[in-house]
Amino acid sequence: MVTPELRPARPTDAAAIRRVARRSWHAAYDDIIGTEAVDDTIDRWYDPDRLRESTREPTHEFFVAERDHPVGFVHVAPDDGEGTFELRRIYVLPDEWGTGLGTRLLTRVERRLEERTADRLRLVVLADNDVGVGFYESRGFERVEEREDPTLGVREYAYEKEL
Repeated sequence: MVTPELRPARPTDAAAIRRVARRSWHAAYDDIIGTEAVDDTIDRWYDPDRLRESTREPTHEFFVAERDHPVGFVHVAPDDGEGTFELRRIYVLPDEWGTGLGTRLLTRVERRLEERTADRLRLVVLADNDVGVGFYESRGFERVEEREDPTLGVREYAYEKEL
């Protein structure tokens, strides 16, 4: 299998990013929040016009992993204007889980943030997402908060990592 290329996301990637997100979310979250909630969330959070805007935003870092089509992506944005960024999205297709692709995407964006002299990376993950929780904890993120997600009605964890 060919190793995916990591490259900056382009506005034309929006539909493919949304497809990767939908497949990944269903695999990760159907048992936690239900298939209907997954589809509703993808429809809201992965609006193609908003994705296109995010790929053009110069303060954001948005990368795609691609073979002949996108198979994963990572997106970060400034969180507070003080050197802290938020990991907004990182997903790979379910058949890519365990291949190291998620780690490659995270490493790529962390390096880019270090070049920009960012200090910290924050994220939120659903508490019942054992794969996600394990992924972040094994990559040096520390849990700093536990709270209820008002939209989805589930527990979530906030994590941070110094860069």
